[in-house]
Amino acid sequence: MTILSLLFLSVIVTKIQFNSLPLAFHPERIIRPLDPTRYKASRNSMATDFKSIPLIDIGPLVSKWDDPNIEQDEHVAEVVRQLDKACRQAGFFYVKGHGIPDSLIKDVREITRTFFSLPYEEKVKIKLSPGTGYRGYQYVGENITKGVPDMHEAIDCYREVEPGMYGELGKTMEGSNKWPSNPPEFRNMMEEYITRCTDLSRKIMRGLALALGGSADEFERRGAGDPFWVFRIIGYPVLPNGSSADMLESDIGCGAHTDYGLLTLVNQDDNITALQVRNHSGEWISAVPIPGTFVCNIGDMLKILTNGIYESTLHRVINKSSKYRVCVAYFYETNYDAAVVPMDACVNKTGGVKKFGEAVYGEHLVSKVTTNFVI
Repeated sequence: MTILSLLFLSVIVTKIQFNSLPLAFHPERIIRPLDPTRYKASRNSMATDFKSIPLIDIGPLVSKWDDPNIEQDEHVAEVVRQLDKACRQAGFFYVKGHGIPDSLIKDVREITRTFFSLPYEEKVKIKLSPGTGYRGYQYVGENITKGVPDMHEAIDCYREVEPGMYGELGKTMEGSNKWPSNPPEFRNMMEEYITRCTDLSRKIMRGLALALGGSADEFERRGAGDPFWVFRIIGYPVLPNGSSADMLESDIGCGAHTDYGLLTLVNQDDNITALQVRNHSGEWISAVPIPGTFVCNIGDMLKILTNGIYESTLHRVINKSSKYRVCVAYFYETNYDAAVVPMDACVNKTGGVKKFGEAVYGEHLVSKVTTNFVI
């Protein structure tokens, strides 16, 4: 039996054992976990029973994003209207006309596939640990969602945090990203891609600011002018029960969750449908791949800022395909040390009562990261 087979078997055993353990299995790693009552909203607060995810051509917004007269452009106004509708009804949408070359989008997936095809001994050279600031590679089953190991492997990256940069708030996340030396062009390609995703996310956020009745740079002035980012390079293996109707819940590639920050850009394989989004009735709606697009969704921090006008929607990943699936997810966040509270304008639009208390983004991130892994 190969080392890889033994490792996979150990994951299955761990899943059986872990499912009987409480979430406080690693209490020594919990740093100021969030009190959910501080900003909790109903998971059923999604406005509609959407049956599909809208596709939006954001080309006009991308071309005019820094125009001082952007609010007067009728084509931008139409994009803004569509973004607002998508965020109110589903919290998810596809974008095209985004300006990132399709060749780069594909190359990022292919180099990811190349890395994950390497022997375990090669991949583990950049292994994730608390000592790396939770940056690096994790094997299948080491990432957990709600106490259940996720059936994916990944490389986790974050905007680099220098020692002392955020005091105690940033101590857990201090460190530099762990890039593999093989393939040799991996780091340069990913860093270029991250830069492009950061720029694109800022442009989309400007559209959302306009949709909420603010100025285009509203979010940048309210705690996202120096945005943190999270970057996950993910591979979902073919599972024994993947094509079976009897597929176990513990075989889910990534369990149901919401994202932490403001906006997520998902670059997924063109020919494998695995990402699912839950609507108001609890139905799981598939985010069928559309070549050349990103799947976008909003996160917890934007939900708080908008006082629940925009919901961070539950989603999960189940790879029922007979093929290995690759997904590269970029997460655009607030400033690391931002204290996020509902915007007054959004409070006024939702009855005048704040539904959420203050959430410090860095605390929120650390409370998640320090309980996300079996390592």
